[in-house]
Amino acid sequence: MCVKAMLLDDKAMQRALTRIAHEIIEQCADLSSLVLVGIRRRGVPLAARLSEVILRAEGVSVPVGKVDVTLYRDDLSPLYDQPRVGSLSLPVSVEGKTVVLVDDVIFTGRTARAAMEAVMDHGRPAAIRLAELIDRGHRELPIRADFVGKNVPTSLREHIAVSVTEVDGVNGVALLDGDARPEN
Repeated sequence: MCVKAMLLDDKAMQRALTRIAHEIIEQCADLSSLVLVGIRRRGVPLAARLSEVILRAEGVSVPVGKVDVTLYRDDLSPLYDQPRVGSLSLPVSVEGKTVVLVDDVIFTGRTARAAMEAVMDHGRPAAIRLAELIDRGHRELPIRADFVGKNVPTSLREHIAVSVTEVDGVNGVALLDGDARPEN
């Protein structure tokens, strides 16, 4: 893998998550009706971190769920070129709640769409919002993040690698050049 640039270090990542949490607080009038759902893998610890920031700032404990949306790329299997929804774990009902889906990188929008479908299969939320640490562009679906830590215009040859201590032992976001593929 060829690292082209480090986009966020540990402190910059924390600042981005703090900003996202405060934007969520500002836009969600009733924090008691808020549910954060992390998209597996790195979205889950990011959702937990957002919940911690909201607790410190507002004194409200926001429940955190997780959804496993496994991406079957066409280079892995010709049968599955769309995200497939795996398990969904919710600590509370989403009925009438504001659900914020949390992920590390938004690219084509297909993972976010699959996660929305998973949530909708478990009830009818009042609203679904999307929080992304990194928005790299190149959407294939008309989906946009409501809360973004950093916008990073990329070429299709570039990749974004997000590391979180809970999964990787370190926090950071790197821009990878060429055909290097992150292990996310």
